[in-house]
Amino acid sequence: MIPMHDQTIWQRISTAPFGCDLELAVIEEAHVHQLVFACRRAPGGWINAQTNQRVIVRPTHWRLWATND
Repeated sequence: MIPMHDQTIWQRISTAPFGCDLELAVIEEAHVHQLVFACRRAPGGWINAQTNQRVIVRPTHWRLWATND
């Protein structure tokens, strides 16, 4: 677990659950980036939670997607 940019703790990607809207973090060229849309873990990869389209990404960490309800 590591903190990134705020006080919310991120979890290792290997522990990501299926069936939940998740915020993903990726590392590109030594910089951590957060995806700006919710994703869901699917067999064999990741999908955009709203469009159900496959997302080609290799995330390193996850946390639950924060909703603005």
